[in-house]
Amino acid sequence: MSRILLQYLLPLLLPTAIWLLWYLIVGRRTVTADGSRSVLYHGPWFWLFLGGVCLLGVSLVFSALTQGYDPIGRYVAPHWENGRVVPGRVE
Repeated sequence: MSRILLQYLLPLLLPTAIWLLWYLIVGRRTVTADGSRSVLYHGPWFWLFLGGVCLLGVSLVFSALTQGYDPIGRYVAPHWENGRVVPGRVE
């Protein structure tokens, strides 16, 4: 569960969390030209989503390059041996 949070959800939601924190600290003092404070409604949601997707992509590429098995290894599929299933492995 923690791997899912750190690898997928955190990079996807981090830009939005940072922007919301910034809005809570600084944005409440701003008022639009017509006197309304509809910054949350007209916020930069597309750019926040795009930034989250980019961070997610970077984290997935980083994980793919730094973790896993040697790409030269040979995969042995699961098979029956002496009446039991031997799990798959990389040799």
